[in-house]
Amino acid sequence: MKFKDYNINKAIKDQLDEMGFVRATDIQYKAIKHILDGEDVMAIAQTGTGKTAAFAIPMLHFLSQKSKYSKGFVQCLVMVPTRELAQQIANVFKEIGKKTTVKVLGLFGGVEQDTQIQQLTSGIDILVATPGRMFDLIAQGHLNVDEVRYLILDEADLMLSKGFNKDIQDILKKIPKKRQTLFFSATIDKKIKSLAYDVVKNAIRIQISPKNPVAQTVEHAVAFIEMDDKRFFLENILSEYPDKRILVFVRTKVRAGRVVAAMKRVGIDSEEIHGGVEQKERFSILERFRKGENLVLITTDVSARGIDIPNVDYVINYDIPDDPENYVHRCGRTGRGEKKGQAISFCSDSEKQLLADIEEYTGEEIMHYDIHPDDYKEILEDTDDLTYNWQKLIDKDNLENGTEEKW
Repeated sequence: MKFKDYNINKAIKDQLDEMGFVRATDIQYKAIKHILDGEDVMAIAQTGTGKTAAFAIPMLHFLSQKSKYSKGFVQCLVMVPTRELAQQIANVFKEIGKKTTVKVLGLFGGVEQDTQIQQLTSGIDILVATPGRMFDLIAQGHLNVDEVRYLILDEADLMLSKGFNKDIQDILKKIPKKRQTLFFSATIDKKIKSLAYDVVKNAIRIQISPKNPVAQTVEHAVAFIEMDDKRFFLENILSEYPDKRILVFVRTKVRAGRVVAAMKRVGIDSEEIHGGVEQKERFSILERFRKGENLVLITTDVSARGIDIPNVDYVINYDIPDDPENYVHRCGRTGRGEKKGQAISFCSDSEKQLLADIEEYTGEEIMHYDIHPDDYKEILEDTDDLTYNWQKLIDKDNLENGTEEKW
């Protein structure tokens, strides 16, 4: 269904058209009508399917209809598990609602609260918040949730895994019982169902669950590469595609630093993002990546869930993730919406069981990218890392000194 055919505010339709959003994705098609009808919705859909717009569009429509702001009172509360998600989802609301007068605030910790308090005081319609900062400002008397009419829980499964169940129960006690509630999650199990039934009432249940949870827009494969050789293969890909936006996932923040340093030695610029990077700097790094000012981002799984970075050309799993679900979420950073994307995983001998776990989880064998031994050797020998490639170092010295000695 095309967005122009929905019974929503023309200002929103015009903005969607400018953004290039013409036709609703599956989750949007199945959710928007029920939300517009005022029904509670429980939606399960894999990452990259357009969940945010599925609730943002009808919420913006509802709140663009009112004649004036209820100063200091939030009408729509969106609870999310991470700061990056809070900022990202708030930005989606702002972008889609650019032609409306709806006011949106992303509320999260790690930054000074004074500016956030000022915005709340001036009047906010939609609040996208992480639990910590939200409850801090409620306790300080700067945030009133007594008039919330719409509650949205996004990435509910991740909220549970991060231990936010009590926070969810606490907010339910503070907001009106008469409200519309939307519950969005990438996965479903007994705990998620139990939480959902605590939150929603007579909800419409929507589930987008293809046999393989990796989005159909993503072509993904695995290459078998020894652990100590991975940096050379990453160098090879980054050198071959210097103009592509590439997201590289590693297991730990220590690994992230080492990979950034390895790429620097061969003249490839990259940045790292993980839990050890200060929040303000994390936002700056993500923004540079979004704008294309930096095309290579080395990250841990802090960026695997829910972060919407447009036009990521390649995802590289430098390390195989321990959790099969994270494989799906990592791959979901490319091939967003209806766009095509590619993901390649480097698998060492010690990671083959992790790969088997992923294949069991997805229900399909991941395509193998076979590397001929001669090609494998050539990639190792072609590195610009002179601490490894002694022949290149000798050749460079010979060129500089006018000699032709070789080992």
